[in-house]
Amino acid sequence: MLGVRPNEDSIRSYRDLRVWKEAMDLAVECYALTKGFPKEEIFGLTSQIRRAAASVPANVAEGYGRDSAGQYVNFLRTTQGSLKELETHLPLAERIGLLTSNMVEKPLSRSEAVGKMLRGLIRSIQRASSPTAEARLPTAQAVEGRKK
Repeated sequence: MLGVRPNEDSIRSYRDLRVWKEAMDLAVECYALTKGFPKEEIFGLTSQIRRAAASVPANVAEGYGRDSAGQYVNFLRTTQGSLKELETHLPLAERIGLLTSNMVEKPLSRSEAVGKMLRGLIRSIQRASSPTAEARLPTAQAVEGRKK
């Protein structure tokens, strides 16, 4: 993987990334939401919502394990696409009466937050891998914002 400097602020694994942790929480939340869907939706929206939600943390993890910053960024962009799918499926489930607006509000908000973190991580990786910067993963501090 890309060279990570060993210091206490280093991200040693994708599991150290806040975006991965939030994406995992989002996936768990989506699985719980779809648990009450009718059986006839098992291959429809149940599957679509679960697949999109599960692919978010999975793509963050898979991208982290790639050999270059460019490959990592490509996986993160795929992750953004999965978030947009999820942000479409959830309101659709609401429109057809499978979920209420209250049920959709929290996962949509969390999805938006994950999307913002992804955009920040992509920018950080691109800056770190630019010709003027040493190619390395950003520190936890850079990814999660400067501590005050």
